[in-house]
Amino acid sequence: MQKFVIEGGVPLSGTVTPAGNKNGALPILAASLLTDQDVTLRNVPRISDVDAMLALLASLGASVTWTNAGEVHVNASGVNHTTVDRDLGEQIRASFLLAGPLLARFGRAEMPPPGGDVIGRRRLDPHFDALRALGAEITIESNIKLAAPAAGLRPCDFLMDEPSVMATENALMAAALTPGTTIIRNAASEPHVQDLARMLVAMGTEIEGIGSNVMTVHGKTELHGCAHTIAPDHIEIGSFMALAGVTGGELVVKDTVPEDLRMIRLVFERLGLRSRLEGNDVVVPGDQRLTIQTDAGGYTPKVQDGPWPAFPADLTSVALALATQAEGSVIVHEWMFESRLVFTDKLQLMGAAITICDPHRAIVVGPRKLRGQRVESPDIRAGMAMLIAALCAEGTTEIGNVRQIDRGYERIDERLRALGARISRVEDATARVA
Repeated sequence: MQKFVIEGGVPLSGTVTPAGNKNGALPILAASLLTDQDVTLRNVPRISDVDAMLALLASLGASVTWTNAGEVHVNASGVNHTTVDRDLGEQIRASFLLAGPLLARFGRAEMPPPGGDVIGRRRLDPHFDALRALGAEITIESNIKLAAPAAGLRPCDFLMDEPSVMATENALMAAALTPGTTIIRNAASEPHVQDLARMLVAMGTEIEGIGSNVMTVHGKTELHGCAHTIAPDHIEIGSFMALAGVTGGELVVKDTVPEDLRMIRLVFERLGLRSRLEGNDVVVPGDQRLTIQTDAGGYTPKVQDGPWPAFPADLTSVALALATQAEGSVIVHEWMFESRLVFTDKLQLMGAAITICDPHRAIVVGPRKLRGQRVESPDIRAGMAMLIAALCAEGTTEIGNVRQIDRGYERIDERLRALGARISRVEDATARVA
């Protein structure tokens, strides 16, 4: 086990280029199973969740090769079975994204329950509903067994009971290799869902309504290989913006997709963090005095996540950490996951003024001077929130269980050092081995 040791109080300044979108890379890698031809993916983040997905593909018989920095070549012509390895599958939530491609191409799949962050209940029912609408029979035992009818999956018109991102992605992949027209209503439309749809179009399917909540997929009997560049990670961009804001540095984030940042920039501005666009680059000016904007009439404002284009759930923890350094008070409403806010006791230990109202809501009052402490990272985004707190705190902070942070942020310690952070990665002799 490893830990980060951080000396806080240094402004983070300079230029950084975001990695490819983690939540885009995982379904896009899964989609490589839809063809027996070569798939080349660029701007793939080198993170442990991606390594886990590549191991899953290889365990099914696919050929997987890192050909250049950030470039992966996948050929799934050698896939020879459809049972997903339990140990590998339980490492990441995204393992269940293999269900749609395996079912569509081979007519069957056997999946273990997926792993992932413990941030609350994450239903698989929307996946089952979508795949059943396409004709699949599903048996839920210790493993989840999916089978297509003898004639294959059939196109359909169905309404999802919630705009689940991963369920939408599974439905898109399955529909892409199901001849005929499938309409997905109440679909998720996050940037990574859009990126997957663009990749499926490059493989030969036709999709209308990309970026909307109604997508029409004109599926094909077969798909071909493609080359696709994964879009930059808007969650990572928001994380770097917050890091600059709490430390007072001036930061330039290069080569973003400005359209993906509209709500993030709006919410951060309400927390007092200004930014501007220069072409596709985001500039966060230095030495900002963060002041929370009250609602009309002087009421306490609220940061609330929701389905796209609302504020992303994966930035709730980051926004909360940013708010600890802003003058005023704000309600943070984590609408989607009931355990996302449990990490806030770590920030309270460091000196943050946070009151938990219920599992979904917290009141943050700032600014508060934070002090270095020993803390543990329970999940990816909580880990980033702790990094934000540590980099503006007085003294030394140790963050344990950094493998959680490594799951979502590529070489984060190296990239932060390049911006001036005093951070080191060391072996954690005090860590408890599970």
